[in-house]
Amino acid sequence: MRALILSDIHANLDALDAVLNAAPDHDAVWNLGDNVGYGASPNEVIERIRDLGTVFVRGNHDRACSGLASLDDFNPVAARAARWTQRMLTPEHTQWLRQLARGPLKPHGEIVSCMHGSALDEDEYLINVRDAWKPLRDAVTQINFFGHTHVQGGFATNDEQWFKLAPVYDTGDTAEEFELGLSSGARYLINPGSVGQPRDGDWRAAFALFDEERMTLHFYRIPYAVRRAQQRILDAGLPDRLAARLSEGR
Repeated sequence: MRALILSDIHANLDALDAVLNAAPDHDAVWNLGDNVGYGASPNEVIERIRDLGTVFVRGNHDRACSGLASLDDFNPVAARAARWTQRMLTPEHTQWLRQLARGPLKPHGEIVSCMHGSALDEDEYLINVRDAWKPLRDAVTQINFFGHTHVQGGFATNDEQWFKLAPVYDTGDTAEEFELGLSSGARYLINPGSVGQPRDGDWRAAFALFDEERMTLHFYRIPYAVRRAQQRILDAGLPDRLAARLSEGR
């Protein structure tokens, strides 16, 4: 079984289309949340993704943009984008976001879990090994996919040592792939990265592919029409910062 792992699309239609066009053959799509917010194409993105599979966990922007959560914890730029998204979403798409499941979900047997933040807190940011220590120690599945941070990589432990995982790429401006072998004696927290708004210094759209038979994880970075995505944001009247950061990967 090969699963395509997507997260943090954030209404970036151009990045999503590039990812779907470049994605290798797969049997399932697992979506880790934050489909909307920040970007200028929330309805178009939902139309693309809602028929890709049945495994969707909600993100904090999915909740906020559908009215399930307050904007009190959002910074001014994020709150402004969320209010704009609330106005733009069709009633059907608002309802679709509202029915998304809270993670973690087990999409395929007992080996894998999918979540947005962590299994302990759906809004938790797992930035470093200290953040990951308790969620990974208490994990009930071997492989745990999460999003939220917009940083591709993750964490692993064999209960003796703890590791931070970070794919290494060569060029930074072409399509690239990084393969990670998964050990049966370790537990993992793995972030496929953000499709629509990476924050790890690499502007390219990020995603991952889990190959259960080979027990490998493939990280990918894909160039996309970033200037077109930026122009959509500016044309929508969204904050300039949301356009600028796409080319910065921050």
